[in-house]
Amino acid sequence: MGECTETSNSGGPLAGVRIVELGGVGPTRFGCMLLADLGADVVRVERPPGYDGGAPIDPRHDLMNRGRRSTTMDLKHPAAAGAVLRLVERADALVEGFRPGVAEKLGLGPDECRAANPALVYARMTGWGQDGPLARAPGHDVNYISLTGVVHSIGEAGGPPVIPLNLVGDFGGGALYLALGVVSALLESRRSGQGQVVDAAMVDGSASLMTALYGFRAAGYWSDERGTNRLDSGAPWYQVYETKDRGWISIAANETRFWRATLDLLGFTEDELPDQHDRDRWPEVRDRFAAVFRTRTRDEWCALAEGREVCLTPVLSMAEAPAHPHLRARGTFVEVDGVVQPAPAPRFSRTPGAIRCPPEAPGHEVLADWGFSADEVTALRAAGALG
Repeated sequence: MGECTETSNSGGPLAGVRIVELGGVGPTRFGCMLLADLGADVVRVERPPGYDGGAPIDPRHDLMNRGRRSTTMDLKHPAAAGAVLRLVERADALVEGFRPGVAEKLGLGPDECRAANPALVYARMTGWGQDGPLARAPGHDVNYISLTGVVHSIGEAGGPPVIPLNLVGDFGGGALYLALGVVSALLESRRSGQGQVVDAAMVDGSASLMTALYGFRAAGYWSDERGTNRLDSGAPWYQVYETKDRGWISIAANETRFWRATLDLLGFTEDELPDQHDRDRWPEVRDRFAAVFRTRTRDEWCALAEGREVCLTPVLSMAEAPAHPHLRARGTFVEVDGVVQPAPAPRFSRTPGAIRCPPEAPGHEVLADWGFSADEVTALRAAGALG
């Protein structure tokens, strides 16, 4: 796979859409990666090296930077801000992930950018949002999802809350809502000819992801006590169990027919166990299930379950997952430049997304495709505006 070029991305439902990404951390980068996977031409404006103090990583392993070209600018330099506004003139959307007020101090706030391009969609990605008492406070994924009830709800009974990686705040509540906001605003802009500001906040997105559970709680069907509900490890039939070889399998026998099939798989009759929804006796059922699951290896249970109406799967590591037959058949993982990684999602029948190119180190060649002459690039470099 070669270098990214403006014309190399001929497919994808967002082909023809041009986006300026002001380099930020996880959710901003992942959201723009999703947009690039789906065909958008995204130029990432990186901050100078070492700005965030993060550990160095080989660019080809920095997968959230895949599929788009980048350049480095010192946005505190007035000439750099002017160069970004030049990019904005040709863009459909701009995405920034600064704390509230920072873009305005740089001369790159919504007013300046939409003055250069009234139809521009200006998307802002933050943890706390653009307003409210915590708007300018620092934070990371676990802070945002702690405030919305997510962290409190995850964990085993009697144990501490469990951090669900940074999937709920950064990527689920952040990047996915950012991408949805950008695409939605672009659709509206095509009708009205006017842009608008998208305020994507991880605290809002993670709360939104909890919608169903807040409904369950209001109905009296969900307890605030961790590990006592049907989806949080409380139910013995929605659980993970250790196997004979110290592997793990997961079961999800929510419906009655799957519960009965699971009992049959494990060698139980319905008369031998309490009713499926008898919460007081769930611990007893869990202990009996655990004892049986320890009698076979993980692969033996998977083989025994094949063809049966049971919701049973192996718990795979990241090293194992890409080799699973189902994921291989669907092409869920791909290898690009020697690095195994998830393929673009979702899928489209007529305009499929694609990984245009592996992650690349920043350069300034992209500026030429966005209307800068060689002399202008040289002048920006000489002025110290470019990294």
